[in-house]
Amino acid sequence: MEIQQLFDPDSSTYTYLVWDAHSGEAALIDPVRQQVGRDIRLVRQLGLKLKYTLETHIHADHITGAGAIRNILNSIVLVHENSRSKCADVLIKDGDFVPLGTQKIHIMHTPGHTDSDVCYLIDGAVFSGDTLLIKDCGRTDFQSGDAGTLYDSINRHLFTLPGDTRIYPGHDYNGRTHSTIAEERLNNPRIRKGITRDEFIVTMSQLELAPPQQIHDAWPSNLRCGTLDYSPASMVGCPI
Repeated sequence: MEIQQLFDPDSSTYTYLVWDAHSGEAALIDPVRQQVGRDIRLVRQLGLKLKYTLETHIHADHITGAGAIRNILNSIVLVHENSRSKCADVLIKDGDFVPLGTQKIHIMHTPGHTDSDVCYLIDGAVFSGDTLLIKDCGRTDFQSGDAGTLYDSINRHLFTLPGDTRIYPGHDYNGRTHSTIAEERLNNPRIRKGITRDEFIVTMSQLELAPPQQIHDAWPSNLRCGTLDYSPASMVGCPI
């Protein structure tokens, strides 16, 4: 698998283009609406066939570009079944996989930040969305979040992966691009080895974070794959 990491500075969101080098079949993980033009240009420049757009969850901090990209490149939108999304082409669940050429992207349901969070696993790497960040983790104080569930998801699923597995997070606010399972198990201040479930729940309950700036627009829009109007003319500010 080949990986291209992309960044939206307004929301500090990482988008990932993942493709099978032999077949040219590709998937785009967590596209941002304001970056749709950039993403489509990259797919075309690399000569890829974008088969899927994959959401790690229903986002509250940015509006997805999945619907607009589907309209232009005929990709298939995948979201976890707990999202109850009415616009997704496929509602996925734990244990499913996405075929790309002769390879697969495996799906792990990792609720806690929301009840629809998933991580996408390929050989040697995991795209962890907001479930596990670099030296951090997703918040749990809204949108079906639950700190105890997040603790279980990280420890029972992500932290059981081989230590050298690379972690590609959904966000980073300090310029970091990736980490490893071993590094986060040892040094993540929120949830490193030795922190109990009860301690984690208390820590998360005391964060007192401000709500995401785009939450009132992003949440309902993302249940509709980012927009009600999928026409290219609707993509103001997103030249392709």
